[in-house]
Amino acid sequence: MANALTTQEIMKIIPHRHPFLLIDRVEDYVPGEYAVAYKNFTYDEYFFRGHFPEMPIVPGVITVEALAQAGAVAILSQEEFKGKIAVFAGIDKCKFKKAIVPGDTVRLETKITAVRGPVGIGEGIATVDGKVAVQTILKFAILQ
Repeated sequence: MANALTTQEIMKIIPHRHPFLLIDRVEDYVPGEYAVAYKNFTYDEYFFRGHFPEMPIVPGVITVEALAQAGAVAILSQEEFKGKIAVFAGIDKCKFKKAIVPGDTVRLETKITAVRGPVGIGEGIATVDGKVAVQTILKFAILQ
C-alpha cells in the first residue's frame, strides 16, 4: 500500500515553503529509499512572467529542484535525519529532454542510491504524460 502525503504532511518533513515548495503531493515513498511526487505547474507560477513571456516554460533548474525535494522527502523521513535540512552537493549527468509548460502535471521520482554518513546520491527522473522531461543524478549533504 502506498504512503501518500498531502502538502501539509510534506511540510512536516522538508523545510521548503511557498513559493519554493515545488511538490504538491507525494504518491508513495519509503524512508531512505525513494519518493514519487507530483507538481502541477499553473500559468500563475512566478517564474513564467520572465521565462519566457511569449512562450512560458518551466526553468530546468526548477524541475531539478523539484526532484531534489522529492528525494528530500525520502531521506529526511528516515529516523536519523528527521528535522534536518538536505542541500545540494552536486548535480551530474543532467539531461533536459522535454519542455514543461503551464498546465503540465509532472511526476517526480527520486531514488536514493547511496548514503554514507551525512552525504548521499539520488537518481531523479521527471516525466510528463509518461515522457521523460528531465533526468539527473543528485548529490546531497545533510546539515547537522
